[in-house]
Amino acid sequence: MVAAFAYLCFTVLAPWQLGKNTQTSRENAQIAHSLTAEPVPVTSLLPNQDSAAPDDQWRRVTATGRYLPEAQVLARLRMVEGEPAFQVLVPFAVDGGPTVLVDRGYVRPVQASGVPEIPPVPDGTVTIAARLRDSEGLVRDKEPFRQDDIQHVYSINTSQISAITGVPLAGSYLQLEGDQPGGLGAIPLPHLDAGPFLSYGIQWIAFGIIAPIGLGYFIYAELRQRRLEKAAREAAQTRPDAPLTTEEKLADRYGRRR
Repeated sequence: MVAAFAYLCFTVLAPWQLGKNTQTSRENAQIAHSLTAEPVPVTSLLPNQDSAAPDDQWRRVTATGRYLPEAQVLARLRMVEGEPAFQVLVPFAVDGGPTVLVDRGYVRPVQASGVPEIPPVPDGTVTIAARLRDSEGLVRDKEPFRQDDIQHVYSINTSQISAITGVPLAGSYLQLEGDQPGGLGAIPLPHLDAGPFLSYGIQWIAFGIIAPIGLGYFIYAELRQRRLEKAAREAAQTRPDAPLTTEEKLADRYGRRR
């Protein structure tokens, strides 16, 4: 049991927390860099339809093109500033570039989980400013569905949304900044906080080391105590009236001779 626990500490629990720390540190560095970097055209980072730019996440970009409102979808079960929200996603055909998914921002649910009326996107050609984002992983056991003529998803996953809508999408998506054409409630940047993941990872490593050491100590203490008891019994049988030895006194102290 202890061996299994130590194995999990070193192979699952510690790597899990240390991996989250690495991911958070990487994201914090990307956000910090984006705060001072000048915006670039999205086509410089996503030149082709199958392009993705994971190394440039959070980079500020500009794009000129038009929205494709007929393929709009809602991302469910989101939290924005600590409150439930829907995030509104719509493809955007970039002039001279790929079609990218744009996160317009968020709207709050009505009557617990109802979808509010969503303002339409502008017609025609517009220029938007946004931040480049990585496509999210899929949520297990949560399948997309359509309700009241609105498509719902649980992840901002460009491959899944492309398959649902039939619109080819680039691998990364765009998150609109505030006050943009077609924008809704602007999603704030994450706080630059490394979180507790590094300390948690170190704790799991320590637990993995301490557990077998503790087990070894208890085994040693138990064997030593048994040797003392055996020596005391043998001495009592051979010398019933003799003075107690040190081992016998120790055994008697812990109530072994009573």
